[in-house]
Amino acid sequence: MKSLRFLIVTIGLVCLIPGVPLSSRAQQTISIDNAETAIGIDVYPARGNLLFIWLPPEGGFHSIHTKTAQRLADQDIEVWLVDLFEARFLPPVASSLAQIPATDVHSLLNAASQSGKNVLLVSSGRGILPLLRGAHLWQRLQPADTTFKGTVLISPQFYIETPEPGQAAQLLPVVRSTNLPLFILQPHLSPWLWKLEQTVPALQHGGSDVFVQILPEVRDRFHYRPDATPEEQALAEDLASLLIQAGTLLNRLPAKPRRVIPLNEPTLATKEGKQERRLNAYHGDPQPPALALPDMQGKRHSLQEYQGKVVLVNFWASWCPPCVHEMPSMQRLADKLDPDGFTILAVNMAESEATIQQFLQTKVQIEFPVLLDRDGAALKRWGVFAFPTSYVIDKQGKIRYALFGSVEWDSDAMLSTFTTLLRE
Repeated sequence: MKSLRFLIVTIGLVCLIPGVPLSSRAQQTISIDNAETAIGIDVYPARGNLLFIWLPPEGGFHSIHTKTAQRLADQDIEVWLVDLFEARFLPPVASSLAQIPATDVHSLLNAASQSGKNVLLVSSGRGILPLLRGAHLWQRLQPADTTFKGTVLISPQFYIETPEPGQAAQLLPVVRSTNLPLFILQPHLSPWLWKLEQTVPALQHGGSDVFVQILPEVRDRFHYRPDATPEEQALAEDLASLLIQAGTLLNRLPAKPRRVIPLNEPTLATKEGKQERRLNAYHGDPQPPALALPDMQGKRHSLQEYQGKVVLVNFWASWCPPCVHEMPSMQRLADKLDPDGFTILAVNMAESEATIQQFLQTKVQIEFPVLLDRDGAALKRWGVFAFPTSYVIDKQGKIRYALFGSVEWDSDAMLSTFTTLLRE
């Protein structure tokens, strides 16, 4: 992460004032009109000079958003919760975000600028797409404005989609054209953590000032996951404090002229719905990157040592539910195939040995080696974008198949594929 201009590695929470009831400020609803639609706004009013416009992530708002908005209002920060899906009669799914025009966010910023308050935009996940596009339009049309202070992005996803293994990832076009103060709240247990070395310089390319705060022991969507851990539940309860800290920093930055980078944005073709995961032929460089890592017992394993065998290389983490789901089927696959011709190398993503040991003792029972990628170097060499990601190496040491996401590895179709490889 040395390429980052700013990196905040600790959480300094701003404590909420005790004794202030959440119901002390009444929620309001207003509507603004632009040329195409009326946009309803749930307003959580406050007396302070800072206003957050909070846009929905893919999937829409959850109860934690309204709870946090009220807590911010109780701390004298006004919040506008704006359901742009509802305004456009769109289903709350990721593919709808590309259909929300930049003019909607521009209209919101225009209305907020008339409040006399300093304004910040907030969103998370893939909800940053309409946010960044709207902010870009606002800067282009209102270059002298000083009320818009920047954005707070929670678990942002800056790529058009997760690429298939071996394929190049494409940043959202607006990323390199963005010139804003940006505060990123980045969960530590996330594949996107490992992409900051690419995404932060891309944002800085446009002139953005980028601040990053790493949130330890939590995953993406930590504030509204149905399977949230105690650590995630606790941090979700402190989300208002995180936003206050980020907003205070951005609000205090001195204003400066910001060049607007032209945005040439083709139509974004986002895949509809959840895609069925299957083992596909690999279309990248068939020569696998280097892989030489120690296992839990300290024995070093090199992929080159397994030439002549079919090898399943699986990148995983204990905090990843799909990884946990598929591991038993990986063991069943290994049990059904000739151990002299087949092996599995499970590469763990930078977790401590104690964490891995606890996981193996309580969650799954496997016999194949777990390799320790302590600094994520192997993950970067192999271009892993999602957990789990798996590669199938043939007897000649070439990558033949790959996929991201979990599958049932001992299905009839999988057994047929591996049996064919073993016979070659």
